[in-house]
Amino acid sequence: MPAKVEATSNFLVPNATFVVELITFLVIFFILAKYVVPWVNNQLAARQEAIRQQFQEAEEARARLEAAEAEYREQLAAARADAARQREEAREQGAQILADLRAQAQAEAERITKAAQQHLEAERARTVAALRAEVGTLAVELAGRIVGESLEDDARQRRVVERFLTEIESRDGSNSSKVPVAASASAGEQVRD
Repeated sequence: MPAKVEATSNFLVPNATFVVELITFLVIFFILAKYVVPWVNNQLAARQEAIRQQFQEAEEARARLEAAEAEYREQLAAARADAARQREEAREQGAQILADLRAQAQAEAERITKAAQQHLEAERARTVAALRAEVGTLAVELAGRIVGESLEDDARQRRVVERFLTEIESRDGSNSSKVPVAASASAGEQVRD
């Protein structure tokens, strides 16, 4: 029997199953088109909008990042310039302080040198005065011994000593070892006169 059914049915002629399937398809299509497709489209649109917003936010974040990076570079360049300026100012101040300290040290050295020279001059004058007195006494004694008589005349003694010391001062340092003997001899000759 089934072979007979097949021979009588034509696939081009719609039968009741086809109509039920077609109606079911149309109902499902209508439900899908009415409820599912708009919901899917809404979801896709929402997803696309979320992606677009994310891209926009990423673009804004990139722009902010570039702006922040540019600002960072500017601040870094400004900080470097400021540091270089401060280093240069510190060098200038250091050079000025060094120059001031050198000037003060030079002035202090000159003051100390001048004070030392004055002190040496005063010491020299005291020493020369002491030596004059002592050398005078020794010269008179020596002359007295050479001559063999005492030189008691104070005025004559002073003249002889002054002449002797003047001779010593007038001679240069190379003849200084000969000065006392020659001066003593001349002092002795003058005493005899």
